[in-house]
Amino acid sequence: MRVSKPLKLELEYIQRMMSWLLLRDLFALPDTRCVQLGLGAAAITKHCHAVLRVASTTAVEINPTVIGVCRNWFNLPDNDERLNVLQLDAAKYVANADHIASADVLCVDLYDQEAASPVLDDEAFYRDCWRLLDDGGVMSVNLFGRDASFATSSARIAAAFGPGRTAMLKPTREGNTIVLAWKGFDLPSREILAERAETLQNRFELPAGKWLKLLSTFTPRPTT
Repeated sequence: MRVSKPLKLELEYIQRMMSWLLLRDLFALPDTRCVQLGLGAAAITKHCHAVLRVASTTAVEINPTVIGVCRNWFNLPDNDERLNVLQLDAAKYVANADHIASADVLCVDLYDQEAASPVLDDEAFYRDCWRLLDDGGVMSVNLFGRDASFATSSARIAAAFGPGRTAMLKPTREGNTIVLAWKGFDLPSREILAERAETLQNRFELPAGKWLKLLSTFTPRPTT
C-alpha cells in the first residue's frame, strides 16, 4: 500500500482478487454484500468500502495485532453501518449457520507468517464458503506458497462449487494464482465480460482488460 494513496490497489495479485467484478452486474454494486477472509493490509476491505461503496463490507481476521496495525497505520476506518471488521476465526465464521446466503462476494486470502500454503484449504471449508454465498455470488481465492498444490486446492474448490463453476487467472510473476468460483449462474459471454471490463477500467481505473485476457475456465482433476 502507498501511504499517500491508501485506497489504491498496488499489488498485482490484490488487483486480481477483485476480478470477481467481471462476473457481477455492475448495476448491483450498491446492493452487494462483500466478505473478506483474512484482512492483510486491508486493501480489499478499504477498496470495497470506500471506492466501490458496496452495501456492506465484512472482514474476518483472527489476529488482533493485524487489525490494530491496519487501523493505526493503514487508514482502515472504524466500523460503521457499512463496515464490520471482526476478530474471529474464518473457519468458524463460514461454518456459522446464521451466515448462510449472507454474502454476494467472498474474497479468501488466508496465510500465516510463513505463507507456505493456505491456512484453510479443505473441501469442507470451501463447501462452507459456497453456503455463505447467496445465489449469484462469486468467490475469489488467492492460491500461493511453496508448499501449496494448485491442483489439489482447485479440485477442492471445484468439488464444492460444482462443474462449470470455476475459472482462473494465469499466475503472477510472484506465483499467486487467483481462482474464481461462482454460485447459481453460468459464466457470462465473452462479449458481456469485455463490456464490464471496459466499464471497470473507465470507472475505477482497474486493469480489468488484462484480467479478461488472463482468465480461462478449467476442469481440475479430482483428488485421490
